[in-house]
Amino acid sequence: MKKYTYQAKTFEEAKNLAMAELMEQESNLYIKEIESSNKLFAKKSVIEVIKKEDVVEHIKELIKGITSDMGLTINMEVKKRDDCLNISIYADNNAVLIGKNARTLDALNTIVKQSVIKEIGENYKFVLDVSEYKQKREWNLERMAKQIAREVAKTKVEAKLDPMNSYERRIIHNTLTNNKKVYTESSGEEPNRFVVIKPKEEILEK
Repeated sequence: MKKYTYQAKTFEEAKNLAMAELMEQESNLYIKEIESSNKLFAKKSVIEVIKKEDVVEHIKELIKGITSDMGLTINMEVKKRDDCLNISIYADNNAVLIGKNARTLDALNTIVKQSVIKEIGENYKFVLDVSEYKQKREWNLERMAKQIAREVAKTKVEAKLDPMNSYERRIIHNTLTNNKKVYTESSGEEPNRFVVIKPKEEILEK
């Protein structure tokens, strides 16, 4: 990832210098002060600057490199929406890239996340998906949660779901958070933590 270094007497001066030379607004840059001196006759601010568009290219190249090492051929669609980068990958073998219980996809997501944090020094919002797997999985989990919730409300017997990762458990919790007849709890230890859907106690009429 290309990084630019600028130096001036103050941070503001260094930042303005970077914006002028790169012809970019501050909102399109990641700016980090890497050295500062406030001595009377030796004031200095050194900043490191990364273009946000270069972060996107870094992510794309990283994914291409990893998937190539896996022997996969991919296409990518990258869209910016609501300050979040949406990356859709379409591979010649989606099942391999997703992995059992999406573990390979989760691992790829973690690698990309840690790489970007290392480069820019902060979290970067992005959603990584393979052939709309997460979108379809989310819809299926929401539908399943509602169906089981209806059974639990009817029978008054709690239901333990299969082990899920934190992303999937959060979908179940969010789907039923406003349900008036059931509530959810997470139980167990990682990596076998699961959600329990329980009936709420009926409110006795006065």
